[in-house]
Amino acid sequence: MRVIAGSAKGRKLQTLEGMDVRPTTDKVKEAIFSSIQFDLYDAAVLDLFAGSGQMGIEALSRGAQKAVFVDMSAKSLQVTRSNLAAVQMQEQAMCYQADGRDFLKTDRNRYHIVILDPPYGKGLIEEVLPLLSDRVVAGGKVICEHETELSLPEQVGTLRIKKKYRYGKIHVTVYINQEEDVQDE
Repeated sequence: MRVIAGSAKGRKLQTLEGMDVRPTTDKVKEAIFSSIQFDLYDAAVLDLFAGSGQMGIEALSRGAQKAVFVDMSAKSLQVTRSNLAAVQMQEQAMCYQADGRDFLKTDRNRYHIVILDPPYGKGLIEEVLPLLSDRVVAGGKVICEHETELSLPEQVGTLRIKKKYRYGKIHVTVYINQEEDVQDE
């Protein structure tokens, strides 16, 4: 696993071991970041279900201002912190050990980009999408990486599907926040 582009391009990242771990492939990661490349500069990014932190780190490498990493697993956050240190991006990052749903219920920050790549088959995307409408700035995007079998709703609150991509057994659904008024961040 490596950083594909930006200031940390080519840097290797640690990954987690085990059957429950499913790191995003370089092909899918490149496609996701190509689709949001113009949205990243100075963006605030939320990497919910962060795992090793590779998606949030890729966003930082490509110009995001800050990234918040959330994962329930202490081991995942340990790897995320180690990866942030390896690419020297600790100052731009905050890490929280929490359930993603609980985090969204208490967090009051607003984000330009939210990345969702939870464990498959547990209904987590469907549970957190309704909590994101007021966490994403107007025009902001929610990137959902999920199994092919999962069909997500066309609209959830102010979030509406903008694009869908398929990469073998992986689907990526991109929502955009169509909220009219921009609130203070």
